[in-house]
Amino acid sequence: MNAEARTDDSAGILLVDDMEDNLIALEAVLGSLNEPLVRARSGEEAMKALLRRRFALVLLDVRMPGMDGFETAANIKRLDQTKDVPIIFLTGTDDDSGYAFRGYATGAADYLTKPFDPWVLRAKVSVFLELHRKNQQLERLLARQRTDYEEVSKRLSALETELTGPQRTQVKELRQLLGRR
Repeated sequence: MNAEARTDDSAGILLVDDMEDNLIALEAVLGSLNEPLVRARSGEEAMKALLRRRFALVLLDVRMPGMDGFETAANIKRLDQTKDVPIIFLTGTDDDSGYAFRGYATGAADYLTKPFDPWVLRAKVSVFLELHRKNQQLERLLARQRTDYEEVSKRLSALETELTGPQRTQVKELRQLLGRR
């Protein structure tokens, strides 16, 4: 990844788990991606972090005291500023198929059971990071198009005023007004 992409598109990954060992493992697996990794030890902390900054992705433990992963995901998806942030659920419970269904129903983009394969997790996270970068590029292109459109509109307005005004402008002056020589 080039330095320009990092500076412009790096939103970070939010790691949400109440167990220190799990956070350490996630940081070890994802550290080589060179993206900011932000920890949250509860659903409440995760929500505060999401309201403070943008994230490309949330890795969310299902079982946590207080606000569990499902509640946290529902709150993330409910807010306009966070509803589009993809969530990957991570859980140690693989025997309950209802958990996976509930995770997807809550808005999760993916669902992995612990212990997870580090290569699979890194590959999935990389895909979401690339999608985030592409979305950022599209947002910048749209902003530039809006700016260009506004500039063209202003020029057309000025030209229209000149053409319909009492003192008509000469062709040479019109070309200068349009930026031609």
